[in-house]
Amino acid sequence: MAASAEQSSAQKQASPATTWHGIVLETLKRNEIRLVPYVPDRVLTTLIKNLHADPYFTTFPTAREEEAVGIVSGAWMAGMRGAVLMQTSGFATLANVLASLAVPYQIPLIMFVSERGTLGEFNYGQALVCRTMRPVLDSLAVEHHTVTRLDELEFIADRSIKQAVTTQAPVALILSPLLTGGKTFDK
Repeated sequence: MAASAEQSSAQKQASPATTWHGIVLETLKRNEIRLVPYVPDRVLTTLIKNLHADPYFTTFPTAREEEAVGIVSGAWMAGMRGAVLMQTSGFATLANVLASLAVPYQIPLIMFVSERGTLGEFNYGQALVCRTMRPVLDSLAVEHHTVTRLDELEFIADRSIKQAVTTQAPVALILSPLLTGGKTFDK
């Protein structure tokens, strides 16, 4: 019985690293990303709460995605690594700040984007932005990866962050509803 209790306790301690948000948190730490501004999003809520609870991170909400990008860009210039959390619709506001700041000034901007606009989306605006997000990233030559499976997340996030830092170029990690469960639509 004692072995079973120890095993159960060990499973509870290990479980955050087996969730998508636990993997993201640990990958950020491993890559020395301490600053994480965000625009609140229901899909990212657990990750945001866990970042706030961990004293390693400086985490706070911003009014707009461009503000978060500016904060992370300034932090990079001061020697600190950061990442921005947002949802798909928030990405729609970023073309100018990506094209005029992050890309030309070689800021390794790490963006985690919870994907909306697909798989049962009810908001047409979200669907439009979802269809234009990847072409905008492509036109700006911004590396991007859509993560759909938990077993891929750590590898893709870790390697993308390392590549962004070494090449000093932005990267977008698009978190598919297949990974996160997406936004639930209560009726």
